[in-house]
Amino acid sequence: MSADLFGDEEHAPVSGSPAPLADRMRPQTLDEIVGQKELLAPGRPLREAIERDTLQSLILWGPPGTGKTTLARVIAGVTRARFIAFSAVLAGIKDIREVMTEAQEARRRRGRRTILFIDEIHRFNKAQQDAFLPRVEAGDIVLVGATTENPSFEVNSALLSRSKVFVLGPLSEDDIAVILRRALDDRERGLGGRGLDVDADALGAIARHANGDARVALNLLELASAVAIGKTDPSSETAPAARRIDLDFVSGLLQRRALLYDKTGEEHYNVISALHKSMRNSDPDAAVYWLARMVEAGEDPLYIARRLVRFASEDIGNADPQALQVAVAAKEAVHFIGMPEGNTALAQAVTYLATAPKSNAVYIAYQHAAADAMRDVAEPVPLQLRNAPTRLMKDLGYGRDYRYAHEEPHAVAAMDCLPESLKGRKYYMPRDRGFEKEIKRRLEAWERIKKGLKTDD
Repeated sequence: MSADLFGDEEHAPVSGSPAPLADRMRPQTLDEIVGQKELLAPGRPLREAIERDTLQSLILWGPPGTGKTTLARVIAGVTRARFIAFSAVLAGIKDIREVMTEAQEARRRRGRRTILFIDEIHRFNKAQQDAFLPRVEAGDIVLVGATTENPSFEVNSALLSRSKVFVLGPLSEDDIAVILRRALDDRERGLGGRGLDVDADALGAIARHANGDARVALNLLELASAVAIGKTDPSSETAPAARRIDLDFVSGLLQRRALLYDKTGEEHYNVISALHKSMRNSDPDAAVYWLARMVEAGEDPLYIARRLVRFASEDIGNADPQALQVAVAAKEAVHFIGMPEGNTALAQAVTYLATAPKSNAVYIAYQHAAADAMRDVAEPVPLQLRNAPTRLMKDLGYGRDYRYAHEEPHAVAAMDCLPESLKGRKYYMPRDRGFEKEIKRRLEAWERIKKGLKTDD
């Protein structure tokens, strides 16, 4: 059995066929790794453990293309321990037992520990994962597992309890842009020296399409370069100029328009503003269009969902209390099933919010109340609203004249609940739209009851 997944002849490229760009550009050192600064910046615990060769068992959890296997390769390059790697897709229980026996012998005879890297560890069943436990507990192996699935559900609890989980996040567009430019500049491993002219908009479109996955980005760049070079007549003096890769070129490869959209720039704020204002104006057609513009350009779907939750409270409020539940449900759906399937959940929420009755009464009520709260920050709580858990507090008047609403004829008492200086102040003024029309009727009825009770007193 081969002890190294990374160097197997079985996995080597066919003679004359270079390895894929994503493999050629794989970082060789910790300093070459782009992103994951929270884990790998100088002084961080994981980096220190790798550099000092003091790793304990760990699970690397993150989406595809975020650096899990790359990190394993770096570990393989710096560790003084035996490093064995294999994929859960290819290995069986027999392979595991052989590795466990070899690890035990290496430690017993030579005092050398074994670092075992398992790619896609979530594909191992419980029995296969159980086979690692004795050797992990005995200290014969340090297990390094990589998974795209939640370890809480996919990794044996006993194995998980003996490992530290490190979460690798999706790479940012800026991170991927750095990786792409590095590939374009590198003459030895990358695409440097091939006369390619790739403009910034095209790189941005590739980075957005990759959605945090460096491998996807490099594969697309490699495809674009191959097509551009293939279209060029090598004997032509204008060949280098013909190797230009722009936004339209990338759009053709994607078979869809690569939208020019900067998630951190002005266009980002312009489009989310257009979505918000279209919903506010009860225009579902415009609203779903602006939603599609954002989603198809690669906007973070949870960012959109957060804006919908805010809109539901700010622009609909109690005119349709269900709106907030719909918005939150859309956020949960996107989080649960991911993209692109989550796009319809967002579209359902957007069209619901756009067609719901509108009211900003809740928003205005809070703004006015917050202004008074900041101005009158030391305003004391009225005595009748204070709890009186001690005899001293009761003697000081805490809770005196408190009226228990449930014991009143109409479940409302003639009692002031605002501070003295704010008596009579109105913050929440419901509109005559949607459910707020009913709320307004209730408030007016309670106000009449309170006035009648005060008159009777």
